[in-house]
Amino acid sequence: MYWFLAGAQPADPRHWVVSVLRTEAAREPGGRTAGAGVLLPGGQLLTCAHVVNDALGRPFFEYRPPGGVRVPVVLYGPSGPARYEAELAYWIPPRRVDGTLPVRARSDREWLGDLAVLVLDRCEAPQDRPPPTPAWAPMAVGQRLRAWHSSTLGSSFADVRVKTVDSVLGYVDGEATGMAIGPAYSGGPLWCVAEEAAVGLVAAHVMPPADPATGAPLPHSSQHIARRSWGIPWQRIESELLAAGAYEVFAPADAGPGPGREDPALLPLAEFLEAAVPAATLLADHARATAENCGYTYRKDGSSPDYEEFAEFLVTEPRALAALTDVLRRTEPRAADGLLALGRLSPVPALLSPREHRTLTRNLDAAPPEVLGRLSQVVRAALPLAAALPAGATPGELLARLELLPGDSRSDTEGTRVPGLLRVVEYLAALCPPTVAHRLHNWSNGVARRLGLPAGALSERRADAAAWAAAQGTRIAPLRILVQVAAAGPGYRLRLWCDEGAGPRQVSTDGDTVYTGSEAARELMRTLDDLCRAAPGERRPMVEALVDRAGLNIPIDEWESTDPETLLPGVLGAEYPLVVNCPELLRRNERFLPDWRRRWRQLDTGTSLRFSDSTVGLREIYGTLMDRLDAVRVAVALPPGLRDEIVQVCLAVGVPVVLWDRGAQARDSDALDHISGVTTRELPEGVRSYRARTVYRPGDHPGRPVLAWADADRVVPRLHLAEPHPQESA
Repeated sequence: MYWFLAGAQPADPRHWVVSVLRTEAAREPGGRTAGAGVLLPGGQLLTCAHVVNDALGRPFFEYRPPGGVRVPVVLYGPSGPARYEAELAYWIPPRRVDGTLPVRARSDREWLGDLAVLVLDRCEAPQDRPPPTPAWAPMAVGQRLRAWHSSTLGSSFADVRVKTVDSVLGYVDGEATGMAIGPAYSGGPLWCVAEEAAVGLVAAHVMPPADPATGAPLPHSSQHIARRSWGIPWQRIESELLAAGAYEVFAPADAGPGPGREDPALLPLAEFLEAAVPAATLLADHARATAENCGYTYRKDGSSPDYEEFAEFLVTEPRALAALTDVLRRTEPRAADGLLALGRLSPVPALLSPREHRTLTRNLDAAPPEVLGRLSQVVRAALPLAAALPAGATPGELLARLELLPGDSRSDTEGTRVPGLLRVVEYLAALCPPTVAHRLHNWSNGVARRLGLPAGALSERRADAAAWAAAQGTRIAPLRILVQVAAAGPGYRLRLWCDEGAGPRQVSTDGDTVYTGSEAARELMRTLDDLCRAAPGERRPMVEALVDRAGLNIPIDEWESTDPETLLPGVLGAEYPLVVNCPELLRRNERFLPDWRRRWRQLDTGTSLRFSDSTVGLREIYGTLMDRLDAVRVAVALPPGLRDEIVQVCLAVGVPVVLWDRGAQARDSDALDHISGVTTRELPEGVRSYRARTVYRPGDHPGRPVLAWADADRVVPRLHLAEPHPQESA
C-alpha cells in the first residue's frame, strides 16, 4: 500500500466510475451497460469478471478467459463522457468459496475471485492528461459508503453502511430512503466519504424471496431482507491481484514514491528517520505536514507511512526534504541538520520547500520589471565564479538553475556554505524599492534559519549587495558609437561619432568616401576597437545607426569585416548591440516630441503592442497609438510594403522602440517570436544574441530583426540631410 497520494482528489468521485457497455449495444448512442468499473493508474480499469462476461454475452459465472477481446467502456470527467475500448489484462474468474469451479448461479450466494483488470487501447487512451484515480483503503465495519449506477447519473447514488466484513466479503445495508443498489452497479467502487477513498467493489445484491413457482416477488413482509448487498473489500482485491501478478496496479503513477528505490540516500534517510522520530504518532504528524506542503494527499485511516516509504518520498518529490526540514527546524533543530546533511547524498532534493518557492515567486512578481530585466546582470555580479547560465533564460529558468548551486564561492570561517540563490536574491533586493526589498530580505532570513546558517553569513552577503548596488547608481552612461549611413549607389557613405557618456564626439569628417558593406564593417570595427581600449568596461558599446526613411532596412547588422589578417569573421550585428535611429521622422513631426519623451520615461513599465493584422490600415494604426500613449514598444509582423509604412508611422508619433523582421514576407517571424519574451530595456542585447544564432544556426534562426531605438535621454549629432530643417537635438 502507498501512504502518500499525489494530487488533490477531484471534487466528484463519480469521475472514477467507468461504464462497461454490452458489446452488441456498443454502437448505439445510448448503449446498455453491463456494469461499472473503477479507474486505476496507467489507463487501467478494475471491474468484476462477471461484468465482463455480461458485456460479452457470456454466462455470468463463466470461468474460462474470454481471450483477446475488446470491451467498450465510457470514461466520465468534468468535460463529459468519452468512449474507448479496453483489452483484458488480468482475469480472476468467480470461484466457489471452497475454491472449486464453477460458481452455481442458483445455489452459491457467495463466491471468491470475480475480478478483471482492463487496459485502455493505447491508440485511443487519453495522452495529454491522464484521468484521476482514487485512493484505496481497507473496508471496515461501520463505514458509510456510496455507490453509483454504471451510468454515473447524479441521482443514481446509493448510500449504504458496512455491517460485517471479513477477508472474503463485506455486507452492506442501504438506507430506507433514496436509491438501492441493483443491476448495473456491479464492478463500481464503494466510496468511503469520511476517508476519501474507495474500499471495495460492488459484487452482488441479496434479493428478497420470490415465489418458487412463478419467480415473482412475494408480498412484502417485515421479515424479508431489504436493501442488503455485498462487495469485495479492498483487502481481498489486493491479495487476489498480487497473487495474479498484477504488480503494476500497486505502483501507480499518481501514488507518489517509486523512482527513488535506487537512490543512495534512501537507506541512510530511512535509518535516520527511525532514530530521530521513533514514535509512530509523531511520524504520522510529520508525514501529513510534509505531504500537505508538497500538495499531496495521504491515507486518512489514521496510519503512518513506514520509514522506508517516507525516505523514498524524500528522494522522489524534489521539495519534500526541504518541507520536512521546515517542520523539524521548529521542534527538533538537530534532526533538521542531520536530515539536510543526508539529503546531500541524493541528486533529487531541491533547495527550497514548496512554501518558500511560492513566496519567492510571489515576491519576484511584485518586483519592478526594470529590475527583473537586469536579473542576468545581477546573477553575474553576485556569482562571478559560477558557470555560465543559459543566455535568454526566463527568470523562472534562472532560479531553477540557481537552486542547484550549493554555495556562492565565498568561504565561511564556520564552514557553512551559503546557497548561491540566496546571494542572488540579496543582490536583486538591493535594486528593488524598499517594500519589495523588505519582503525579499524576510524571505532570505527564513530560508537561512531553516538551513541553520550562521546569522552573520547572510548579513555579509547583504552588505556586499548594498555596496554593489551603490556602485551601480554611479555608473556613467553606456558607451556607444553613432554612424550616419547614407546609401550611395551600390555602396554607403559614413560619418562616425563616439559617445562615452558626455555627448557625441565626431571621429570622422570624411563623408564622401563610398564603402562596400565589408569595408564599412572594417571601418566600424576599427573605431569600436579603439573605443573599447580607451574605456574598458563590462559591456560592449552599442552601435546606433542614424538613417533616413529609405535606410531603415539597410542590412547594417549583416555587414561582415573580411580582413585577411584576422581569423575572425567580424559580423557587426553578432558582436555588438546594433540599433537604428531615424531622427528625420520625429523631427518632421515635432508635435510628437513630448509624447516621445513621456513614452521613453515609461520604458520599463509601458505597454507593448504587436501589429499583425494585414487588414488594418494606417488610420487605424495611428488611432491606436494616439489612444495608447503608454505604448513604448511595438512589434510589426506584416508583409514588407505595409510593414514599412506602419514602422514609419510608429517612429513619427514618438514610439521609442520598434521591432520588425526585414526578412519576413508575412506575419510569421521566427525572430519576433524568439525576442518577444525579452524585456524592453534588454532588447538591444536580446536582438544581438539572436543575430549571433543566425551566424552558426541559420536554418533554425532565419529571421533578420531590425530594432529602432530612440533614446530620449541622449542627444544625436547634427546630420547632413538632403532637406535641411531647423535642427533640434532630441
